[in-house]
Amino acid sequence: MRASAFLYPWDVVGDPAAASRIADLGVRQVTLASAYHSTRALTPRHPAHRVVTAEHAAVLYPPDPDRWAGRALAPYRQSWTAGEDPYGEAAEALAAAGLEVHSWVVLAHNSRLGAEHPDTSVVNAYGDRYPWAPCIARPDVRAYLVDLAAESAARPGARGTELESCGWYGFAHLHAHDKVGGVPLGDAAQYLMSLCFCTECRQGYGEAGADPDELAAAVRRALEPAWSGGGSTESGWDGVGKLLGPGLADATWRWRGRVARTVQESAVAAVRAEAPPGFQVLLHADPAPYRTGANAGVDPGHILAVADGVVLPCAGPDAVREAVLGPFTGRTGVLAANFGVVTGMGGSPGTLERDAAHAASLGADQLRLYHAGLASGPDLAAVAGALSRIG
Repeated sequence: MRASAFLYPWDVVGDPAAASRIADLGVRQVTLASAYHSTRALTPRHPAHRVVTAEHAAVLYPPDPDRWAGRALAPYRQSWTAGEDPYGEAAEALAAAGLEVHSWVVLAHNSRLGAEHPDTSVVNAYGDRYPWAPCIARPDVRAYLVDLAAESAARPGARGTELESCGWYGFAHLHAHDKVGGVPLGDAAQYLMSLCFCTECRQGYGEAGADPDELAAAVRRALEPAWSGGGSTESGWDGVGKLLGPGLADATWRWRGRVARTVQESAVAAVRAEAPPGFQVLLHADPAPYRTGANAGVDPGHILAVADGVVLPCAGPDAVREAVLGPFTGRTGVLAANFGVVTGMGGSPGTLERDAAHAASLGADQLRLYHAGLASGPDLAAVAGALSRIG
């Protein structure tokens, strides 16, 4: 079962032993970040540092000045890893160790973009902007994301790419000093909090048959019991319909679904136009189309007609894997099961062999391991042992 480990360039640059250490895990591939969001990351084995603070979303290679000349929305360059092209340096070292390198591209998740260009952000029904969440319905945002996908994915030597956040982002956001857990919200309420009411989306809701002012008021009414009663546990699309009413719920998805599919189709097409023949394009995805975030909601039949496959969140109990992989059963395309292998971040490297076998029984044909650069020595030893037995 083909396995790939996620890595950041700073896990490799400046550490001569990093590439061979990753190869010794038994993986055949590395999914290496080329465009990523802000983060604070541990580097437990690096000879020169222990913590890297990526202060803002950035590309980890030198962007093409001709592509971005004169454009208001353009990628930011990184400054926290030495060298002009840390992605390229890391990719070269990994390839020299016999590993196939695929790029890892984060798209609609960029807090600096929203801070510097507020009009690009998702606006909720209360008028609050989410600077981390670019509104993918805006033509300027969509053009930026499509070009970013093409440039960041088809890096020299890359054999494929994985596009993360290729769809709607919303309320949920792993944020520094996050303090939004006081009122628990089920995924139906999360959807309502993720609906965008920027000018573009308001027009879109109108075209889909919903008055945007009435829709925003309906969202606020639906959420009021959650704020006053201590939370909302409604889940699934039926839960959205219960909170908002089936008619309004369907109108929101007529608009948002069309936008998401357009972005996904455009991004994949742009990558393929830039990349060499045989270049593999996967999306980090969730089979519930209305979901937002890093694993963008997709329609399983549609996305496998567009991309070469998907990377699916498969950590947790069997029921989670069954719900995520089930909608893709019997369809043609790569199904990569993504497992956390960092115990301190909720991963379970000790059960990887058993969990991978269960995912394979549901149709998964590849593994993704998050995240080899962040994992402890014992976690990596457990991964190596599991992969030696999986074969």
